Amino acid sequence: MKEGKTAKIAVITGAAQGIGRRTAEVFAEAGYWLGLADLQEPVEARKAVEGAGTEAIALVGDISDEATVDKFARTVQERWGRVDVLVNNAGISFIENAEKIGAADFRRVLEVNLVAPFLLSRVFGAAMLAQKSGSIVNVASIAGLVGVADRAAYNASKHGLIGLTRTLAAEWGGRGVRVNAVCPGWVKTEMDQADQASGSYTDADITGRVPMGRFASPDDIARAILFLADENQSGFVNGHALVVDGGWTADGSWETLRLRHR
Repeated sequence: MKEGKTAKIAVITGAAQGIGRRTAEVFAEAGYWLGLADLQEPVEARKAVEGAGTEAIALVGDISDEATVDKFARTVQERWGRVDVLVNNAGISFIENAEKIGAADFRRVLEVNLVAPFLLSRVFGAAMLAQKSGSIVNVASIAGLVGVADRAAYNASKHGLIGLTRTLAAEWGGRGVRVNAVCPGWVKTEMDQADQASGSYTDADITGRVPMGRFASPDDIARAILFLADENQSGFVNGHALVVDGGWTADGSWETLRLRHR
């Protein structure tokens, strides 16, 4: 285990499951000490991190609440005295025809997927600016780059998150803080399982659309996040939206043409 003064510190939201949990494991393997934020106690993620020989603390609460976010920052500062990486991964999905979405549901998606990353970036970014170094990685989506029907609230939040990424990169890059985004395609996680349970799409709908013929795995996304977080690998990458979608957004083929080339 590294000494506290030399270990890098990362805070990961949505760390209890899916992309967030795998990101925590990958960062732990790379030697980071971790603040694991989630609405629920990230029990399994914490066990995995500590099993890798690094240190972890749980940050349990609603990240769309400003007071909760401020408390998270104080906890990390009191424990380790610095923060090197913030991964804004937590998010919620909402599938509905645009004309049927109520204002409360639309606002809730924005609160979790866009306002919360801003609040977290503001408070942890302030610590990074004070130490003149740090990296923020926002987990957006290809739904932040293109339109996907029946997801008006989700798409709006992810488009906004990419805009926030670029703005903070422009504002903070000259002061030592890089801000980038990862844009996954469809990932096989608990969120995907819940969305599919509504009957809106099948595995075949996704694998037929992706040139590589599969879903992304949480590991695919976690390793892209680690790349953007690590200044030794991506030290001059700032304001970038890294697409990790197996070629989804690159491919304008129709389905029979796409499948013909498998």
